[in-house]
Amino acid sequence: MGVERRAKSVWTGTLTEGEGKVTGESSGLFTDLPVTWVSRTEDPGGKTSPEELLAAAHASCFSMALSSGLTKAGTPPAKLEVTATATFQAGEGVKSMHLEVVGVVAGIDAESFRQAAETAKQNCPISQALAALPEITLEAKLAA
Repeated sequence: MGVERRAKSVWTGTLTEGEGKVTGESSGLFTDLPVTWVSRTEDPGGKTSPEELLAAAHASCFSMALSSGLTKAGTPPAKLEVTATATFQAGEGVKSMHLEVVGVVAGIDAESFRQAAETAKQNCPISQALAALPEITLEAKLAA
């Protein structure tokens, strides 16, 4: 049986004038994060959005998948810094996700790191859940 994680959203009011609160019920690590239509489509103004939360999920999942792949190949990472950017277009939905990773990994060349990152992008469960997106792009480089 799989592990379940639960989050809750409570929305009040209309789409454009209302507001919501998002809570991570399983972990309890975030409670009542504010979200509005404006924070989703214009300026965040100190509020989150579904796309920001999706990007956070993708960045953390990809980090774990890449760390696992590098470790299995005998080149465990000292550090992976991943930024995920979800692009949302009102009326059309999430159009793309872009992953950027900078790694500190001893004993690996840039091309091998790029290939490991590409494999992680393909195999990360969140990438697989986002397979319907028109585009998931990746930029991978080793730290100097």
